[in-house]
Amino acid sequence: MKDLSVNLGTLDWLEAIRWTADGLVPAIAQDAVTGDILMMAWMNRESLRLTAEEGQAVYWSRSRGKLWRKGETSGHQQVVKDIRLDCDEDVILLKVEQKGGIACHTGRRSCFYRSLKDGQWASIEPVIKDPDAIYRKN
Repeated sequence: MKDLSVNLGTLDWLEAIRWTADGLVPAIAQDAVTGDILMMAWMNRESLRLTAEEGQAVYWSRSRGKLWRKGETSGHQQVVKDIRLDCDEDVILLKVEQKGGIACHTGRRSCFYRSLKDGQWASIEPVIKDPDAIYRKN
């Protein structure tokens, strides 16, 4: 990957991560320019290795039990600019360029579009594109 200084010849860097008992680590996607938090997903060793190699975010879908390349159906890929590991070595931060400006399957920029207001969850971000138009079934 051009923008990352990961020695992909050795995978020792994967051993520094404190994986869950299921072999996963939470990954936060953050806009590399604005700093906005876009989403959180899970990664396993293979998805993190592929992310570093390909320069595109690849996650592990717990519900589908398989690798999930962000944007594979929506076209809203995440180009990875930097991969960081937190101080406890148990959370990954991906600094990304979000293609299409939409990270959430609801058609919003961020998955964190609700805010607690007077004891209720209120939507504070608009839908940019109708999810039915994004995920058309062919």
